[in-house]
Amino acid sequence: MTVYRSRIFSPLEDPFVIEDDSHYLWCEDGFLSVSDGRVTGVGLWHGRPDSGDEVVDLGRTKMIVPGFVDTHLHAPQLEMIGSYGGHLLEWLNRYTFPTEMKFSDPAHARDIATGLYEQLLSNGTTTALIFSTIHAEATEIFFDEAERRGFRAIIGKVMMDRNAPEPLLEDAETSARESRALIERWHGRGLLRYAITPRFAPTATERMLELAGELKSEYPDVYVHTHVAENRPEIKWVRELFPNDANYSSVYDRFGLLSDRTILAHGVHLEDEELDLLRERGARIAHCPNSNLFLGSGLFPMQRVMNQGVMVGLGSDIGAGTTPSIMTAMADAYKVQQVRDVSLNPFQLWYLATLGGARVLSLDSLTGSLEAGKDADFLVLDLEATPLLTYRTRNAERLQDLLAGCIFIGDDRMVVEAYVKGRRVYGAPN
Repeated sequence: MTVYRSRIFSPLEDPFVIEDDSHYLWCEDGFLSVSDGRVTGVGLWHGRPDSGDEVVDLGRTKMIVPGFVDTHLHAPQLEMIGSYGGHLLEWLNRYTFPTEMKFSDPAHARDIATGLYEQLLSNGTTTALIFSTIHAEATEIFFDEAERRGFRAIIGKVMMDRNAPEPLLEDAETSARESRALIERWHGRGLLRYAITPRFAPTATERMLELAGELKSEYPDVYVHTHVAENRPEIKWVRELFPNDANYSSVYDRFGLLSDRTILAHGVHLEDEELDLLRERGARIAHCPNSNLFLGSGLFPMQRVMNQGVMVGLGSDIGAGTTPSIMTAMADAYKVQQVRDVSLNPFQLWYLATLGGARVLSLDSLTGSLEAGKDADFLVLDLEATPLLTYRTRNAERLQDLLAGCIFIGDDRMVVEAYVKGRRVYGAPN
């Protein structure tokens, strides 16, 4: 057993629901004990079990927190982060599709996959839901690199058979066959899971969506990962392509693709009827504030969505999102809601980035918080990583001030180490 001594913070429950201090754990001087990849104890240092186990004293300028959970990103778009100009549909054609064509080359896929996990871990992300491309071999490589790095990932091969450049179109039956083979090989293998991944309704024929639904019926514990209601021209396009469906979400529902394992990216412009449907099916939303701002898609109505009973997590949405940082996602989520006259407090933001995200991905029994019995997925953060953060940390009179400083001033320089299931996957030992 290894015992880590440091400041410790972890969400324990939903602060959008619980108003007293019972929704989080805070230890100014605390311990986290880890054995065989799991948390065996956490609490105040003076209350730890007396034993001769190895003690790693990180000091009072460090803080242990749960690893961040990214509920939506596009792995192949790492190299096009920050591509200038255009709204969603224009941006897809100008940048995304040409970039994704390059993943027919396995060497290119390996290079990007290696860089992706290094970037995610260096920013404190230890769990992510990931789009690949239509290429089965590239998807294998993204799985293989996640396994090699010890990263917790849900990955899916994109299914797309219309309204994209010819090199990115595939036969629906071939796509389903390749997806089935990937499910059989990777779903439930160690830390890895599979997501059936139609890109979005406009790039899938009814036959493609039908086959995706059949896969979901055949493998009910597999995830579904796609997009919904990101911007208004997209919604108009869906109405033209699927004129007999009541709305965007009902397209997916008609093919059996909405369940409690469905994560829909964005949902900026969902109608009330759609939110009722998502609640009934248990589907969840990945809120990606950075990319929504970058592409001018709109301001996500978080309070309205959550009040209607739909779960929400945070996503970086690499590469329309301009950074892999979930700390930036927290900061941008705060700003978006401020404009909507809703103030999110630091506890709520941190919950969305950790335990809330894990709940969206149905992984909260394993990760998202520091509790005995869960996998030891955690970060060691340096609260004095930069001069400005040092000033902020030393002047923080309350815990919420400390957490806010990390959100609004922190960056990848804060992340000293990252652990997944007790294994150090980023950083060097102190």
